[in-house]
Amino acid sequence: MKAVAAIALGSNLDSDFGNREANLEQAVGLIGELGEVTAVSSFHDTEPVGVVEQPRFLNGTLLIETDLEPVALLRELLTVERAMGRDRATAVAKGPRVIDLDLLLYANREWGDVVMETEELTLPHPSMQDRRFVLEPLKEIAPEWVHPVLGLTVEEMLERV
Repeated sequence: MKAVAAIALGSNLDSDFGNREANLEQAVGLIGELGEVTAVSSFHDTEPVGVVEQPRFLNGTLLIETDLEPVALLRELLTVERAMGRDRATAVAKGPRVIDLDLLLYANREWGDVVMETEELTLPHPSMQDRRFVLEPLKEIAPEWVHPVLGLTVEEMLERV
């Protein structure tokens, strides 16, 4: 059962893979092993949010077609983060990171747009509509995707930020 998911990517540290852009490219490659990456936005240089005393971020988004269900996809994204050197258990929340992957939206033919809230995963991502650094790159690749709770397209959400 093919599904389409939108994933946000962010990096603000250099790593063994190189600079922020190299980190995002490495993540895109690893995520490509979870299905077929069908679109990748350009990368946007952005100010940090929350903990502001840290380096600037490079953010982007991608779309992937996958057979993985939402929670399985999230777990695989966290595996990618760990493989790239990020451990959410020990890292400062909203602090500097080599890679940050967030599952934003998920839809498939059987269920349509998925809305769910568990201890492990909330879909759609609970704060995506407030984050310019997510919406700007997502608008490039999925401007008409409608937030299944708010009823607004990505483009409309961006206009309201």
